[in-house]
Amino acid sequence: MRIPIFPLAGAMLFPRSQLPLHIFEPRYRQMVRDVMEGQGRIGMIQPNGDEYRLYSVGCVGDLVGIEELDDGRFNIVLHGVSRFRLLGEADLGTAYRNADVDVGAFDDSEPEPLGLAARAEVEREARRLGDALRLSVDWQAVGRLDDEMLVNAIAQVAPFDPGSKQALLEAQTLAERADLLVQLMQFQRLTLTGGREAETTLQ
Repeated sequence: MRIPIFPLAGAMLFPRSQLPLHIFEPRYRQMVRDVMEGQGRIGMIQPNGDEYRLYSVGCVGDLVGIEELDDGRFNIVLHGVSRFRLLGEADLGTAYRNADVDVGAFDDSEPEPLGLAARAEVEREARRLGDALRLSVDWQAVGRLDDEMLVNAIAQVAPFDPGSKQALLEAQTLAERADLLVQLMQFQRLTLTGGREAETTLQ
């Protein structure tokens, strides 16, 4: 498959999740216009270290929401379809980048639900990280999310570095992603608290 790609650090799109984006650069405004007239799909992918190099895995998104502002900017919403492996970039003469991608590289069928213990651990660490970040969260609403939506939503919004977010995207199964997510939340929390919680536990 050949698609326009949007390299953006920290912007994670997962299958069956949604990603709102504000499009303001002229080249990406043109990309949105072209996508509207074409196949309606954009590949989200992260830069790897600089704007020219890319990670090898991203996610295809369907353009499901669009608002064009008076000055030509766009607010759009992408709905994740499937992850892809980058095969190579294609020079089509556009200001934005295009690439050939393999959308069959991952099994992105609906995953098996998490076990009860794994689900509880994700929620518990999310609460702890939320408290450490002093966030106001509707935890009742969070608790109503299904397992996949919960894990992917946290992976999207948590303040992890791009490499960590990429590892979450590339996790083969939901269970593997949930396990990695818990580890990253624990590390982030202990970093924020300066290890004070670990010291208290050991005393």
